[in-house]
Parts: sequence; structure tokens; C-alpha cells
Amino acid sequence: MPYKTREDLPDSVRHVLPEHAQDIFKEAFNSAIKEYQDPHKRRDNSAPETIAFKVAWAAVEKVYHKGEDGKWVAK
Repeated sequence: MPYKTREDLPDSVRHVLPEHAQDIFKEAFNSAIKEYQDPHKRRDNSAPETIAFKVAWAAVEKVYHKGEDGKWVAK
């Protein structure tokens, strides 16, 4: 289920990440969901959505980190 807009993202993403980080998350998730539909491309039996969420959060964490106040900020 690719996300078309930021508004389509889960609340758990929209309410914690800045807009730019949401864009990163959305693009990484959409790319990964397409990539991992094929079971042969997965390392284990995880659902494509599970893998896509992990990929998306990893992409966000390359550019953002949680500050001391718990809010996500650019590195």
C-alpha cells in the first residue's frame, strides 16, 4: 500500500516527524514496498509492509535524529 501524500501516512509518522522527514519516509517506504513484494528478495518471512517500515525509518535516521527533547531534528 504505497502512500500518495503525507496525509496518507500513519499518525505515528505524521505526528512525530517534520515534513521533510515525512517525505523521506514516504519515498523510502514506497520504494521498499515495491521492491519486497517478491518473496525471493526478502531475507525472512516478514511481510513486505514490515520490511518497508524498517527501511523507511532507517532512511529517516540517516538524516534526522531524536533531540534531547524527544523531537526529530536534522543531523
